[in-house]
Amino acid sequence: MRNPPRKMEWPGKAADFTTDRRVLLLTLMALVVGSGGAAAAWLLMQLIALVTNLVWFDRISTATVSLSSAERGPWMVAIPALGGLVIGLMARFGSEKIRGHGIPEAIEAILYGRSWMSAKVAVLKPLSSAISIGTGGPFGAEGPIIMTGGALGSLFAQCFYLSAAERKTLLVGGAAAGMTAIFGTPIAAVLLAVELLLFEWKPRSFVPVAVAAITAIAWRPLIFGAGPLFPFPDVPQLPLWSAGLPIALGLIGGLQSGLMTTLVYKVEDIFEHLPIHWMWWPAIGGVVVGLGGLVEPRALGVGYDVIADLLANHVTAQSAAKILIVKAIVWVVALSSGTSGGVLAPLLILGGALGWLLGSMLPGDPGLWALIGMAAMMAGTMRAPLTGTMFAVELTGNIHVLVPVFVACISAYGLTVLLLKRSILTERLARRGQHVTREYAIDPYELTRVAEIMTRDVATLPVAMSAAEAAAFLTEAEDRHRMYPVVDRDGVLAGCVNRADVLRWRQTHRLDDFTLFDLVSDASIPVAFPDEIVGRVADRMAFGDLGRMAVVERDTRRLVGLIARKDLLRMRHAASSQERSRETFYARSSAAGDLGA
Repeated sequence: MRNPPRKMEWPGKAADFTTDRRVLLLTLMALVVGSGGAAAAWLLMQLIALVTNLVWFDRISTATVSLSSAERGPWMVAIPALGGLVIGLMARFGSEKIRGHGIPEAIEAILYGRSWMSAKVAVLKPLSSAISIGTGGPFGAEGPIIMTGGALGSLFAQCFYLSAAERKTLLVGGAAAGMTAIFGTPIAAVLLAVELLLFEWKPRSFVPVAVAAITAIAWRPLIFGAGPLFPFPDVPQLPLWSAGLPIALGLIGGLQSGLMTTLVYKVEDIFEHLPIHWMWWPAIGGVVVGLGGLVEPRALGVGYDVIADLLANHVTAQSAAKILIVKAIVWVVALSSGTSGGVLAPLLILGGALGWLLGSMLPGDPGLWALIGMAAMMAGTMRAPLTGTMFAVELTGNIHVLVPVFVACISAYGLTVLLLKRSILTERLARRGQHVTREYAIDPYELTRVAEIMTRDVATLPVAMSAAEAAAFLTEAEDRHRMYPVVDRDGVLAGCVNRADVLRWRQTHRLDDFTLFDLVSDASIPVAFPDEIVGRVADRMAFGDLGRMAVVERDTRRLVGLIARKDLLRMRHAASSQERSRETFYARSSAAGDLGA
């Protein structure tokens, strides 16, 4: 089926929001995408449990098990290595997009791939992740389900005539639904979409994504059970003097986050210099994972049992330290090798273990400090403080931890954005030559009217001028403008003329027989109006490949100005200078007084 011809739809009257009734269609589609994301999450968890039981315990079962009871020996090293080999083969001969933890690939598809994702990725990503995690890979399921849910949303969107922005909405809706189904955190999943994936804040995208997450949480009791994944019922009881401790723990979590991010890409650089094909790298990483398992088996796999024990204070200082060190090593090496798996669960374990160790020396329950460390690690590494905060609250079902967790997340976030220019999610894209900005701001073009930046003193040509005179005027001197509006005696715009028009006329007409009115008069010529938003005019100029546009009064079409690309660039410069130019109120007031005098 062929797509309909390209058509640019211009927005109507200026308003606070550009959302139209198509959001209702996207919302209905989000119900389907949310259900698909929940189903994909259930299938992924079943596959992980099946592979885990099969390779470690020689049984066919989908029951959730911990690798703490896995037998230590040569097979503990061989199984992750063999799993890595399978992942390498799947990536080389299936799709290279299954490598990594999924979120950078989703971002790349959104920003650079017009939200197109293939069915091959939708099939191979959960399968490869199940093999990777099931054979001991120290990863979580959230990255793969974000990629898989996103692929399902994109594939569903491709069945309809939708814009790239609308496909993005359904892609992100599928990703949010998958994360919601696994963790039971719909608000955090929507915030993750806003902070990491949507790259906008619009009702057109926010509402359908939220509906997809709500749909997934509605399905969750049927497929995973009700209630928070890691219940934490305690109410924090901290002395007044400890109010600053969440800030300190957040800063420590930020340092930990920066260290882990740096190590991941340092080790990846080492892999890049190996004289072998990248297909073999996951197998090498698997060997390191297996050796780590010999030291601490609980460092392998998803590790949800470890998270639960840290929050419930069911660990010792020795075991927490061992998990922290071993998990950090095997996760860094395995992730750098390009295998398939998510980063969220490992981040929770690393931040939680460090938080618990520090919390054992602080007032209050060490489980609380473990939770604060988890959230800080997540917020700092993913540069998503709101997501980290709500994730901790929804994951535990405890609203009382909101304030200390939020303080720690903001501290970690503030530190990491100063220490590192890229996050663990965007550094990979930057290494491929792609720039990603994670800062949102109001477009200055949407705040400014044409009358504020247009050129008012416009040189014009009269409609009665002969075409021959106009041709001589435009071509005999080098200092002519590129385009001249043509007006009648009352200043009403009749058309526009430029040098290219003159060359065309000379090929088809005897210029002495025509006036400018005969050749350029056109009521449909693109024009701008003084009260229009500059962004709308800039869009029309770009769509029509226009360097300049006449500005006329709405009722009379009398010419009042001209807007050109240089005006748009000058406005861009003025907007950016507001970020750099600094002044005080007193200096400004003094300058104003001098001018008044």
